[in-house]
Amino acid sequence: MGSASKKTFLPLDPTSFTNESKAVIDFIADYYNNIEKYPVQSRVEPGYLSAKLPESAPNCPDSLEDILKDVNDCIVPGLTHWQSPNFFGYFHANASTAGFLGEMLCSGFNVVGFNWISSPAATELESLLVDWMGQMLMLPPSFLFSGTGGGVLHGSTCESAVCTLAAARDEALKELGGWENITKLVVYASDQTHFTFQKAAKLVGIPPSNFRSIETSRATRFSMSPEKVRIAIEDDIKLGLVPLYLCATLGTTPCGAVDPIAELGKVAREYKLWLHIDAAYAGSACICPEFRHYLDGVELANSFSMNPHKWFLTNMDCCCLWIKEPKLLVDSLSTDPEILRNKASKSKAVVDYKDWQVALSRRFKALKLWIVIRRHGLANLRYHIRTDIGMAKRFEGLVAKDERFEIVVPRTFALVCLRLKPKHEAEGTELNCKLLDAINSSGRAFMTHAVLGGIYVIRCAIGTTMTEQHHVDALWKLIQEKADVLLMGSDRIKS
Repeated sequence: MGSASKKTFLPLDPTSFTNESKAVIDFIADYYNNIEKYPVQSRVEPGYLSAKLPESAPNCPDSLEDILKDVNDCIVPGLTHWQSPNFFGYFHANASTAGFLGEMLCSGFNVVGFNWISSPAATELESLLVDWMGQMLMLPPSFLFSGTGGGVLHGSTCESAVCTLAAARDEALKELGGWENITKLVVYASDQTHFTFQKAAKLVGIPPSNFRSIETSRATRFSMSPEKVRIAIEDDIKLGLVPLYLCATLGTTPCGAVDPIAELGKVAREYKLWLHIDAAYAGSACICPEFRHYLDGVELANSFSMNPHKWFLTNMDCCCLWIKEPKLLVDSLSTDPEILRNKASKSKAVVDYKDWQVALSRRFKALKLWIVIRRHGLANLRYHIRTDIGMAKRFEGLVAKDERFEIVVPRTFALVCLRLKPKHEAEGTELNCKLLDAINSSGRAFMTHAVLGGIYVIRCAIGTTMTEQHHVDALWKLIQEKADVLLMGSDRIKS
């Protein structure tokens, strides 16, 4: 542990900044070069870190060399390596050099662009970027600043869900005559919809009992049935309740299901519900013309969100939200304290993004997304998406050729749901749970699971930036290897 005079305390010194930043960049580069040497899933036990680090903060400064040594010795072992090419769990949070460079600039400038005057470039670049993204997705002009709508960059889908639910809630309560009617409002989603929407509904005051989880089935590839939604709405109206909000998903987390947006949009219009489209995962794929049809009907939605930090090479965090009537969002979320009043805001000629989100403070996320798009270009971004989907298609084919396995739900994008067939259905969950544990415990790959229609499935989500075909092929060999051992042991027990 070192010591330092107050006279030499320079927290932001350009000279040391250059040298120390280079040291950190070299450390990260070495990490990526060696990432396949680490077990993909961390093997530490709960509480491991408290035994490795001091119980209290240092009084005097430590050297960067000592800190990086502790990162290597104490922190890295406790990481599940999301950027490993052998990471196939959850949905990826893929990174890129361009995303990292954008993050460096964002952190370097460290501006807080809550309103236009606090950093005009932050606001104006963000407005430009959401239009760029909207154009790449071929969203209608009603969602763009260049049309009649607009967009904002949030940190996550959860924030977008809270904000759009709040806007829908407030508009409905105005019509109903006051807040005492909030217990009448009802939210609709499928049993495959991300659980963040249940949390968001609760946060904006919708009673949990007023959240309708529409049952899906294998027959429809677990997409939401417009007819079931209609029936649920009619039943609620008969009870004197007020249908408020419907969430359709493009690429559900359990199995990548795609809800029929156009048909659900017609139901939402008929009953005057706010329709939100959650395309957090698969929205990125829609920059490719061959996948854009999954967004047909988007013009019927009130809002739409997707996460560039999942599959668009944009380091965490970055979520795009578009809304047809920005005024509804602003009316619900705006504040006007004296300290923030200024001529630009008063003129209504600028966007103040503090009124488009929950928090006041905000990072310059647009800089990161701007650099990602500029450094890669639309052609390479499409290539990236298509390559991942191509690897997933090949993996699906390999699984289908092995009679011991089954594809539980046909693949749509780059998520494959499979399972090892049990001799007796009652044994399916235990068998596949053991298989998944054997794969993850090997340290050579990491996958996660879901339960679809009562069936335990193993999810293989392909899309980490450094994943190549040989990694996918190696994963399949690993799965077969562990299945061989598992089935051999099972046969021994029975014999």
